[in-house]
Amino acid sequence: MKNKIFLISLIFLILSGCVGISSRGVFGTGVSVAFDPRSLGTQIDDSVMQKNLAARLALRNKSYILTVSTKVLDGKIFVTGKVDDPEEKLQITKLAWETKGARSVKNDITIKEDFNFQQSAKDLLITSQLRTALIFNKKIKATNYQIDTYKKKIFIYGISLTTEERKEVINEAKEILDVEDVIASIVLVEDLRIQKN
Repeated sequence: MKNKIFLISLIFLILSGCVGISSRGVFGTGVSVAFDPRSLGTQIDDSVMQKNLAARLALRNKSYILTVSTKVLDGKIFVTGKVDDPEEKLQITKLAWETKGARSVKNDITIKEDFNFQQSAKDLLITSQLRTALIFNKKIKATNYQIDTYKKKIFIYGISLTTEERKEVINEAKEILDVEDVIASIVLVEDLRIQKN
């Protein structure tokens, strides 16, 4: 009974926010509504899809709340995190594709390994260095990007105003010391379904 009450409360909390009212945007701390080139309706649709998927993942396994992260951008679903086995990764991909309105799913989930403090600290440092580089680069609107790093691999999600800005973001990521790979899921404004007028 306590688990059901906890789960219902959690789902309510997840579904209670609305990106259209918030200034935090679809990525939470990432894309700002003020700078987001998508229409308000698209932002709300993406937010609803993201919260719907997060709630379904939580119903499947409560640990996913902490271990799996989802982002939705113009109907494109991006999933990152860590799970125990490959079967879980496949099931999460299936759940993402079953989300109403999903146009594509990019699953960057990794299989868990023993915790390595040194590696985690290094990943955090890489993320911080790239975030700082994006903020100080005048050619980049840093608030439009979300960065995750795992085992020296940088995952970048966001909206780029131009092809040049997209290249600039990727180049900044590649210049960070010790980075082994850059996986960029950056959508160009012109590729969005609906844009602000």
